[in-house]
Amino acid sequence: MSRWGVLVMATLSDGTRRWGDLRRDLGGITEKMLASTLKTLVADGLVHREAQPTVPPHVEYSLTERGRELAELLVPLVAWVARNSGEMLDPQ
Repeated sequence: MSRWGVLVMATLSDGTRRWGDLRRDLGGITEKMLASTLKTLVADGLVHREAQPTVPPHVEYSLTERGRELAELLVPLVAWVARNSGEMLDPQ
């Protein structure tokens, strides 16, 4: 799983998000990378994509049961990396 895949999973662990919400929450991700990452996660059965037949299109993304299981393991790891990345990148 890519770095962006992990971050998308961690973001969706807080609940359902629309495309724009994900893009805003994942500052720095390009539209192309977000689309590619979501497509992969949906194909892998980790993320559910629900499109509403409205104008403009309303698409929501959420974790599947398998995705929630994985997120329960990933979120603590992501938190650990965030807490320790400074020391790892700048060893004294």
